[in-house]
Amino acid sequence: MATNNNLETLLAVGQSPWYDNIDRRLIQNGKLERLFRSGIIGVTSNPSIFEKAVNGSSVYDSSIQELAGAGKSPDEIRDFITRQDIQSAADLLYDTYEESGARDGYVSLEVDPDYADDAEKTIDDARRIHNEVARPNLMIKVPGTEEGCKAVKVLTREGININVTLLFSLRHYEASAMAYIDGLKERLGDGNSVEKVCSVASVFVSRVDTKVDKIVEDFRIDRLKGKIAVANVKMIYQRFKELFHKGVFADEASKGARIQRVLWGSTSTKNPVYSDVKYVDELIGKDTINTLPHSTLEAFLDHGTPRLTIEEGLHKARQYLDLLQQQGIDLDKICDEIQEEGVAAFNASFKKLMDAVADKARL
Repeated sequence: MATNNNLETLLAVGQSPWYDNIDRRLIQNGKLERLFRSGIIGVTSNPSIFEKAVNGSSVYDSSIQELAGAGKSPDEIRDFITRQDIQSAADLLYDTYEESGARDGYVSLEVDPDYADDAEKTIDDARRIHNEVARPNLMIKVPGTEEGCKAVKVLTREGININVTLLFSLRHYEASAMAYIDGLKERLGDGNSVEKVCSVASVFVSRVDTKVDKIVEDFRIDRLKGKIAVANVKMIYQRFKELFHKGVFADEASKGARIQRVLWGSTSTKNPVYSDVKYVDELIGKDTINTLPHSTLEAFLDHGTPRLTIEEGLHKARQYLDLLQQQGIDLDKICDEIQEEGVAAFNASFKKLMDAVADKARL
């Protein structure tokens, strides 16, 4: 059984291990704080995580009923209980935020996914969350849709930390990166400092293999099964380096701007045939983050291999993507579909969370 040295080594080679989960039970019983002491240096959440936490336990019930008794609506109650958890986790991570020079130590909370295709509503919701949570180490998750990226530019200009989420393709990633860069340019043009503005681009991994594997199986090109998601991320990482380390970002960097690091999300392995640390071991790179679901974290602690791997096999990665294209399979179109499905799934979880709060408020 390996120790938490796997997390320490991961950080030493340039990748930050974050935790893809939050639950009031973990806060109250001290498990979240122990994870932070073991090497986890950030937390991400999403509507599905909160829905499972509220629906799957009674730990929120007394707060919900007390707030309902005070005349709060289900929407206000949901805001309050999620905000409490985010603030608690942010406070536990504040020392990490300070010690890392505001590089790590963040907690992410998502805007209402129903606004994914409405930039103005996304902006308004992000501002509200920013003001209500009131923690410097908060990141607000904004879906990387076309309208979402418009919101990212505005919010970055305002100095709000953004986690651009639900990115799947190289095109999605580029839109996220340029929204951040353009927002910084405008912020600098306004005469404002950019030194404390931080953003990450969350590229989801395993869902790409889940979708593409079914397609390549129909085309009888089994050698591509389990290859496309990692190949796709490797190309995104190359583009990240071009944008942020090869001149495009030089002017902003000279004025104190931070690079928008790439974060690998959805890194649990869905296909049991594949290694349960596949989307960690194969995607370790400098200036990256991996946000680990609990089962993936445990597997990585036990038998992960923390060494730089993301630039290994780049030639083969390009071959895999070329072969996919040669078969007439449009990865951009597939990723657009997955993004739409991801927004719909988070929206459904958000509605289930609201229903759970409403039901518990009536107890």
